[in-house]
Amino acid sequence: MAATRALATNHKAHFQYFIQDKEEAGIALEGSEIKSVRAGRVSLSEAFIRPDGGELWLRNAHIARYEPSGVSGHEPTRPRKLLLHRRQIKFLAGKVAEKGLTIVPLRMYLKGNRAKVEIALAKGKKLYDKREAITRREVERNLRRMVKR
Repeated sequence: MAATRALATNHKAHFQYFIQDKEEAGIALEGSEIKSVRAGRVSLSEAFIRPDGGELWLRNAHIARYEPSGVSGHEPTRPRKLLLHRRQIKFLAGKVAEKGLTIVPLRMYLKGNRAKVEIALAKGKKLYDKREAITRREVERNLRRMVKR
């Protein structure tokens, strides 16, 4: 098995969504994009995934321009096609259409020479769920602080 190296993580995803099923997807990138990805110049904080025409598209993921590419560089936030088996795409698109779920990217990493995106089916949290998570985190922080003293 090839070693994986995380390049970007979507920290907001676990706070804003209940994560259900995870999948690994390939991503179609241009030459200058993969060079920026290998340099770690990626942000998934505002990214989301939308099914369109029987394909899944990663939208709003920011891959910084690769400076040595000059004028012929890529658009940093262009839609990028995710590479999955047809049955996986149908399954995910069906879940999004019927249950009010969404698909979010969790992290981008290199597996061997290839860039991969870990995606998940997710259900949005309500405001009270987010408040509960914040209070739980603060209580744990205070307990650690008390134990430390």
